[in-house]
Amino acid sequence: MLSKKLIVAMMFGSMLAAGTAMAGGDAANGKILSADCADCHGDKGLGDEEVPAIAGMDAAEQAKKLTDFRSGVSDSEMVDYASELSDQDILDLAAYYATLPKN
Repeated sequence: MLSKKLIVAMMFGSMLAAGTAMAGGDAANGKILSADCADCHGDKGLGDEEVPAIAGMDAAEQAKKLTDFRSGVSDSEMVDYASELSDQDILDLAAYYATLPKN
């Protein structure tokens, strides 16, 4: 009986861990994807006087902005770039830029 409870608990824990991993972004993959972003935002995501900094931005906030750009809710040059991003790409990029220092 105890082993059955243990197995159920382990299965539940595994599902919970998998769900958490899928919900977040992969910063290492985000770093790879960021090559296109660097053209405007710079290698460190600090932007300039014309392009906003994205380094250190909260991952959830950045993912929301990218999703809005992709859907056309926020009108800017970013719509063209974001239109090609998958949901996972957005999470990965947001996770990566959240790891960078703001300065």
